[in-house]
Amino acid sequence: MSMVEPQHLKTKDVAKRVVAAGDPARVVQLSKMLDKPRLVNENRGFITYTGYYNGEPVTVICHGVGGPSSAIVFEELIMLGAKLIIRLGSCGAFVKGMKNGEAVIPTAAAYIGGSLQQYIPDLHITPVPSYDVLTTLVNELNAHGLKTYVGPVFSSDAFYAEDPEFVSRWSKRGYIAVEMECATLFGLGMMRGVKTGAALLVSDNLAEMTPMVDAEYLKPFVEKAGKAVLSAAVKIPLD
Repeated sequence: MSMVEPQHLKTKDVAKRVVAAGDPARVVQLSKMLDKPRLVNENRGFITYTGYYNGEPVTVICHGVGGPSSAIVFEELIMLGAKLIIRLGSCGAFVKGMKNGEAVIPTAAAYIGGSLQQYIPDLHITPVPSYDVLTTLVNELNAHGLKTYVGPVFSSDAFYAEDPEFVSRWSKRGYIAVEMECATLFGLGMMRGVKTGAALLVSDNLAEMTPMVDAEYLKPFVEKAGKAVLSAAVKIPLD
């Protein structure tokens, strides 16, 4: 199931700084923000471009949906030399008043089971992003005019399990949104010694039972958030 095969991605194709998204169309939108973007992979739908942002090499890639898919992509990016991976995704809000297109910056990502249990079946870790990535993302998204909420999220493996009881249970414990890949990203980053972070755009408010907006609605917000995330990615120092 690997995306990395002899005829596909190689070390020279992947920058040390990576922005990843679940939606291939979002990756294409991000690629248009790069200078000299080149398509370096489309095997199995993991579309990947590498180019430059403010003079620094950056890769943008599709990580697919959920922990198992994204774990493959994150692991192989690390094998190919990635030192920083930022997820630009979407989420369902748990807090009343949060509006579609506003941004969530996760401080941690809870999970139950999931892909990480395959790595550490006898332990339960607390997946958190890198502090410098977190703070840089907050500063850049605010500077680019996006209203931003900062707090822990829940990473779900079951997209349609988000009933009112689920929302109440997690929101009462201080979690502000739900998504599907941050726990896997942050956990692997901690285990592999790679910097990670995430910026998530609200696509629906589960506390208010609002309908989910489509990708077309989020496009202008992705444009702002994409530039903010890319700007953050090239400012974060790497060893």
